[in-house]
Amino acid sequence: MIIGIDLGTTNSLAAYFTEEGPRIIPNSFGENLTPSVVSAGEDGEIYVGKIAWERRITSGERTAAVFKRHMGAKKEYNLGDRTFLPEELSSFVIRKLKEDAEAFLGEKVDEAVISTPAYFNDTQRRAVKTAGELAGLKVERIVNEPTAAAIAYGLHERPTAARYLIFDLGGGTFDISILEYNANVMEVRAVAGDNFLGGEDFTEAMAAMFLYKNNLTDADLSPRERAILHKCAETAKKEFTAGRTVTMTYPHNGETLDMTISIDEFEKHCLFILNKLRAPVVRALTDASLKLADIDAVVLVGGATKLPIIRNFVSKLFGRLPASHINPDEVVALGAAASAALKERNHSIKELVLTDVCPFTLGTSVSVSSAKGVYQSGVYCPIIERNTVIPASRVSRVYTLYDNQQSVRVEVLQGESRKARENLFLGELLIRVPPAPAGNEALDIRYTYNVNGILEVEVTTLSNGKTEKLIIEKNPGAMTEDEIRQSLEGLQTLKIHPREKDEHRYLLEKGERLYQELLGAARNEVSSLLVSFEATLERQNPDEIDEAAAELKSFFQMLEDEDY
Repeated sequence: MIIGIDLGTTNSLAAYFTEEGPRIIPNSFGENLTPSVVSAGEDGEIYVGKIAWERRITSGERTAAVFKRHMGAKKEYNLGDRTFLPEELSSFVIRKLKEDAEAFLGEKVDEAVISTPAYFNDTQRRAVKTAGELAGLKVERIVNEPTAAAIAYGLHERPTAARYLIFDLGGGTFDISILEYNANVMEVRAVAGDNFLGGEDFTEAMAAMFLYKNNLTDADLSPRERAILHKCAETAKKEFTAGRTVTMTYPHNGETLDMTISIDEFEKHCLFILNKLRAPVVRALTDASLKLADIDAVVLVGGATKLPIIRNFVSKLFGRLPASHINPDEVVALGAAASAALKERNHSIKELVLTDVCPFTLGTSVSVSSAKGVYQSGVYCPIIERNTVIPASRVSRVYTLYDNQQSVRVEVLQGESRKARENLFLGELLIRVPPAPAGNEALDIRYTYNVNGILEVEVTTLSNGKTEKLIIEKNPGAMTEDEIRQSLEGLQTLKIHPREKDEHRYLLEKGERLYQELLGAARNEVSSLLVSFEATLERQNPDEIDEAAAELKSFFQMLEDEDY
């Protein structure tokens, strides 16, 4: 069985394809969204999703979130006495989705199509693929999130040719993709984005406003207090979907602080973030040689696009109301499931040819002469420019720089900077050349980039016809085969919290969090109920456990309804 997975910064989810179209797979709580959070218990047990989300406050030093932003970056997260890479943390989330899918579908899931931000570079894409493999899945296809959204919207089934702009703002990443459909071909014309811009930035803005209005600074707070502040800010931010004014409350040093803010005031405070959304839009349109008037429809994707200030920003920017009738949180997973069906050539889905683009420029380092004949080294020479439709093959000719030069070092780079050293180094070839006067020996450097994101570099010395090749299948930052094998062995020794006990563990962790946040009678009541529930669990009577769990859930809900 093959499923589609949306591996998100804030939440992740899985979907499968049916005769009626793609459907979301609920998790063990019967919910569609699984928080992309991982926590390690004091006994070494690994918790994923909703349980880990509750532990952000009670066990913040053992909990990790927003790790998608650092995929492929070799950043380490310390959870208790264990250290994990972002790929490993992501593999726990994917494994949870896999287990939930198998429980829901009643069959083994062994393959997945996983979505990534369109603006992820090759290292980051390979990190996502590695995460899936560490979770026990075969991952032969990665689909760009905006492309998946377009498929989910059925844009490829429209009767006439059209151009679409996909505005994808998730919890931690931002993508703009321009797609053009004609006949049965969905062509990505251009992509742009920011891998460090998303809904989390608006939450941080809300928290910063609160601190300023209450004469506090971030330095005044402990890590636990920052986690509580973040939670309160996230809640207040989401409340703007129901009204134009919200009141954010925050327990601090035995008293409850508050801030009442209008949506206009919040929007004004977030102007610096909103302005950062403009540049990728302009770049994508420029690269596609299009104007705003050439776009037939704008589609909103990503949970952050639910914010009224985002919808207002997009409506003003494009001069039209965007499409958002499919839940922005779910549309990518639905599209990933449809992509899985396309891969399997499922007869229920209309045949579609997808073309993609190279998101970053690929080139090499050269020396160029200045006006006075002095050579300047380390200048970037683009060979395959960003947003070139793939598969693509391009060649650039270079010449020897000085007399009797015996070798040429060809660096393979990825990026947009004019200075070679500021771009991402992918690999290099050292080419031996026959000694000759400067400029007499020429080399053709050919880059071939295929649909699977593999770059092949061929360097041919023209004087003797000799060709040398380099295939870039792994990049600096990506895990090596040995590292993947060692990680698999290490992960197999970990104790993963059993899925069937999720509900009970979640109630205990939520109770611990509420106990730390509350004071007085309510706090004592939480403690009493938790002690009683733990005793009930030890007696292992299913009926008694269900009754106690229902009582605990009801009490927690009452507390939340009353805002403590």
